[in-house]
Amino acid sequence: MSIPLFLVFAVLTVVSALVVVVHRNPIYCALGLVSTLFLLALLFLGLDAQMVAVLQIIVYAGAIVVLFLFVIMLLNLQVEERSTVPRPLMAVASLGGLVLGALVLVGIARTPLAAPVPVHGGYGGTEPLAERLFTAYLLPFELTSLLLLVAIVGAVVVGKRRASP
Repeated sequence: MSIPLFLVFAVLTVVSALVVVVHRNPIYCALGLVSTLFLLALLFLGLDAQMVAVLQIIVYAGAIVVLFLFVIMLLNLQVEERSTVPRPLMAVASLGGLVLGALVLVGIARTPLAAPVPVHGGYGGTEPLAERLFTAYLLPFELTSLLLLVAIVGAVVVGKRRASP
């Protein structure tokens, strides 16, 4: 991937992620999350990790965000009313964010670039990923699926409790 194309995708990803954090409407936040995850998949394609890009779209942009939208619709979330924040507090928070950003940029500028690491032939393929997922990471993988199941059941219970008179 060329550097200008990477920069375009990187800026679009950051803007899309800001929509997730800043927007008041939960539906727009979920749609911003979908676009962020798709843009991340494009960045993975630029790194020649096609398998990771496809998994990014199928698992995250497909299943997880659909689950989020299902819970949002089930709970019937509305636009939140925001409380007013005092102007001095906003100024201090903005200044802190700018200082943190400047520190990150200085750290990046001072870090020397390392030589590229050679990649072996099976990099990003299905077989090495499946082997690691179902051997070393089997327990976290299953615990994650259990956590998602509990979240769905909890959302249904909360939704039914609100619907009952």
